[in-house]
Amino acid sequence: MQGAAIHHVSINVDDLAAARSFYIERLGFVERTDRPDLDVKGTWLDVGGQQVHLIVGDVPPRMGQHFAVRVDDVDAAVADLREHGVRVSDPVVVGTGRQCFLRDPCGNMIEIHEVGGAARV
Repeated sequence: MQGAAIHHVSINVDDLAAARSFYIERLGFVERTDRPDLDVKGTWLDVGGQQVHLIVGDVPPRMGQHFAVRVDDVDAAVADLREHGVRVSDPVVVGTGRQCFLRDPCGNMIEIHEVGGAARV
């Protein structure tokens, strides 16, 4: 098998309304309108040509799992998030990029990543 790309990532949330609001209002994701009627409550979101599916269920214990959102300017992203009351770590250099971390209202970890950002430091 040779995968072409990541189509979507599904994450469990225990408060769909709070998670939906956070991803749309704070992270700028766009809610999709084509989610079929499934046996599990949730919503589908678009971000940069990929999807994040929020699925109502128990949030797994914190063991380092996360997904990363690529941004063009991690410093601007951090400033915007903090301006809106989101707790986010300071950006650090990792390889040739820069990254920081935050948690959604349900405790899921999200990485904000700037590719090539180390060159700006």
